[in-house]
Amino acid sequence: MLKNNQRKFEYLNIIILCSSVIVLMAFQIKILGFLMLAAGILGLVLCSKDFRRNIGLVYGCAALLGITPINTSTDFPHILTMGVPLFLAVFGPYLISKYIYKNHLVRFPFRKDREWKKREISYVLFTAIVGFLILPPMLRSGNSFQNWEILPGAWNLAESYIGLNAVGIWDELFFISTVLGIFRRHLPFWAANLAQTAFFTSFLYTLGFQGWAPAIIIPFALSQGYIFKKTDSLLYVLTIHLTLDLVLHLTIVHLHHPSWLPFFIT
Repeated sequence: MLKNNQRKFEYLNIIILCSSVIVLMAFQIKILGFLMLAAGILGLVLCSKDFRRNIGLVYGCAALLGITPINTSTDFPHILTMGVPLFLAVFGPYLISKYIYKNHLVRFPFRKDREWKKREISYVLFTAIVGFLILPPMLRSGNSFQNWEILPGAWNLAESYIGLNAVGIWDELFFISTVLGIFRRHLPFWAANLAQTAFFTSFLYTLGFQGWAPAIIIPFALSQGYIFKKTDSLLYVLTIHLTLDLVLHLTIVHLHHPSWLPFFIT
């Protein structure tokens, strides 16, 4: 009976954690979000030792993201103030799980020698086509594309593209390899995947994907988690994400400068 009650507290604790992230990042209600985080951290005393140690890492990352200025600026000071916490959110849990806990919950299995199946290659192409059809109306809705500044000039275009890809790579390292990796230890996969999706969607909403964008981000985050589970290949899920980011960048450029890239359906 005691163990069953403990499991219930653990499930409730993860619900509080995910809810606090939504409040903290997506809704930007900082005081309430941090109070919820604090309540969840205090509630860890009712959970098992293994749960406290592992989920405590996610709480730490959530607090770190809560104080991070998340936006699309590519100014050097902002790159530091946003980039350093994001770096710590990925490699902090990795180093702790590997060298202190020694449970290897956080892994980055690139599996570069793995042979891709034809359907996996086809899925990458499918992702590009879906992005081409969905991203323009999604970003035009509510003018959310204005969250990205696209200035003329080769260097400006390259800078915005590199920044977009850097965030895309971080997304997979953090949400899929780190957050999902930890949640899978304590939840059935479907629940762990839903939990990481709450993080994934909240972060991208804060970054600038607003309006009805979450209706697209949620299935994308769920599919990325599922694909990672099936392939155990970070390289593959990164390829999918960066393919979509290429289409995303071209879409943003077109929406800012409609005479450029006129092949988009807008």
